[in-house]
Amino acid sequence: MPLVETDAIVLHAFDYSETSRILRLATRDAGVQAVLARGARRYRSKVGTAVDLFAQGAAELHLREGRELQTLSGFDVTRARPTLGDDLGRFTGASVVAEIMLRFAAADEAHPELFDVLAGALDRIALAEPAHAYEPSLAAAWQLLGELGFAPQLAACASCGNAIESGDQTVVHAAMGGALCASCTGKNPGGRKLPRAECDRLARWVAGETNGAHPIAPPEIRAHQRLLREFLEYHLSDSRPLRAFAAWETGHWDAA
Repeated sequence: MPLVETDAIVLHAFDYSETSRILRLATRDAGVQAVLARGARRYRSKVGTAVDLFAQGAAELHLREGRELQTLSGFDVTRARPTLGDDLGRFTGASVVAEIMLRFAAADEAHPELFDVLAGALDRIALAEPAHAYEPSLAAAWQLLGELGFAPQLAACASCGNAIESGDQTVVHAAMGGALCASCTGKNPGGRKLPRAECDRLARWVAGETNGAHPIAPPEIRAHQRLLREFLEYHLSDSRPLRAFAAWETGHWDAA
């Protein structure tokens, strides 16, 4: 059973027996892994009782091919990110980022770039003012989609490839994979209209920028959430509900 030492982030955690926990980890070198942390609930444990949701650290994994639940023998926390649990807006935003990673990142496959996007996103959400946690959460979700290969095409029409006409609004169509020109908009109903400034903001998020010069307003937040949900449901969803996303979008945690 090979030992793998890798940086890891806790994306899901629940108690298992009186002394142990089961964790789902995003790792730099081994993809997404479900692990059993024996004795993690004991006061003196090599895994540590401080290993909680969104914590990051150096993990020691014993991996066996074909096994769904691996063994975690050590976890040295380097970033605990406690502020993510201090505010519901931060928590739900971070939960959406974790849900995307858990549902759509390949298990057992190393993807260091995806891991780096995740780690940076959680740091920015943790540092955001509660009223402004939506923007780093939205930016992170689009950057994860980009690393997964599903970034929207915004520089030219996603259908015909022609230039997008300048104007006050841009139509972005989830099923078509991005922005549409006027001609293709007429042929493909169902796109979502974004003010030009918000389409530019979306392009900056996809390119890796995280915060715009101007705070995002509530109506635009809702428009971006709907567009993101449509992209996830069309391109990545396996028909199971996105529970954290539903709570984040509606503002009601009991929706999860």
